[in-house]
Amino acid sequence: MAVAQRVYAEALLEAARDKDRTAPVREEFDAFVAAVQESDELRGFLRNPQIESETKIAVLDDLLAGGEELFSSFVRLLVEKGRIGELEDVHAEFGRLIAREDRVLELELTTAVELSDEEAAKVVEQIEEASGRRVEATRIVDPDIIGGLVVQAGSVRADASVRGRLAQLREELINR
Repeated sequence: MAVAQRVYAEALLEAARDKDRTAPVREEFDAFVAAVQESDELRGFLRNPQIESETKIAVLDDLLAGGEELFSSFVRLLVEKGRIGELEDVHAEFGRLIAREDRVLELELTTAVELSDEEAAKVVEQIEEASGRRVEATRIVDPDIIGGLVVQAGSVRADASVRGRLAQLREELINR
């Protein structure tokens, strides 16, 4: 993550916290980024360096009219500073900052077969108990791991898969 994206995300979070508007700012930021991701036209418009900042601001003011003023001001600032093309990266960093503040552990849970909701809930519950944090898990199915599961939280990876265990055994045999 680039330093500038972190700085913008931190500034928005601090301003939202100061005005007790964190939840509405987050909701509007989430909705706006979802709209940008769904619309190639809007994404292209925002990232086009040939379109004047004033034009972008006028269009964004219309799009965001009636919404959270703090968020609208933030988007205008990104346009003025030439950073609107980094909106999605700033949003991702903003989400990470809120998750850290809320003590939420975001992780990927990879299994060889699709887990039922009950099975996934049990795994998440065990991780929550062990970590002392609330867990938000993204579930991924990868038949190549053969069985077991792999948990990835940021750069930390816990591999309890059959494929992982086979790789460990292979290493042990080679190193003997």
